[in-house]
Amino acid sequence: MDFKTKTASRIAGVLFIIAAVTAIVGVILYKPLLNDADYLTQGPAHAGQVVLGAVMELLLVVSAVGTATVMFPLLKTYNRTIAIWHVCFRFMEAVVITVGVISVLSLLTLSQEYVAAGAPDTAMYHVSGSLLKAVHDWTFLLGPNFFLGINTMMYSYIFYKSGLVPRFIPMVGITGSVLIMLAALLEMFGVIGQLSTWGGILAVPVFANEMILAVWLIAKGFRLPAAK
Repeated sequence: MDFKTKTASRIAGVLFIIAAVTAIVGVILYKPLLNDADYLTQGPAHAGQVVLGAVMELLLVVSAVGTATVMFPLLKTYNRTIAIWHVCFRFMEAVVITVGVISVLSLLTLSQEYVAAGAPDTAMYHVSGSLLKAVHDWTFLLGPNFFLGINTMMYSYIFYKSGLVPRFIPMVGITGSVLIMLAALLEMFGVIGQLSTWGGILAVPVFANEMILAVWLIAKGFRLPAAK
């Protein structure tokens, strides 16, 4: 493996870890605004925390796109069509997540206006707040769940067919992609709730795949065929 490929492998591995960590931290930091029943007053009290959560998700966006673009030159040599699809769907995932970030920051602004107004029309603010929270919930379902599943399926397929990494890794990836997309569909039809126990269980394989893949890429890199 040449120096350029080894560097790309390590960058991709680090970006996978950054994406996973920032996604989890972002969800945690958003809690006062998205999960508290009194979110209109809790928002301003935790404004810095919420903004930091938004920064985490923006880092998620950058790292998600980064993994696709860093791996593209190698993936295209094995399946150019799927490699291009992977980059495109990563960008779609990033756009959806960004819309979710905007909705959270808008909800924060709404809560700040609510507190500043003193004795506002509570019903009107709650209607607006519910709409912004719904936008975030749908983007969270489609971005880090449904589109993530599609993206994981595509690069895992190429990894499996090419042998760029040990085949047990893409097998975990393909399994995880199917389960995370299933979770998204079940949430979409109201069978399970977002951030529910079942949702978490179905998300474990795709998370495990990204962590195992990241460690392998950093430590070993891609397994290129020997030159003939």
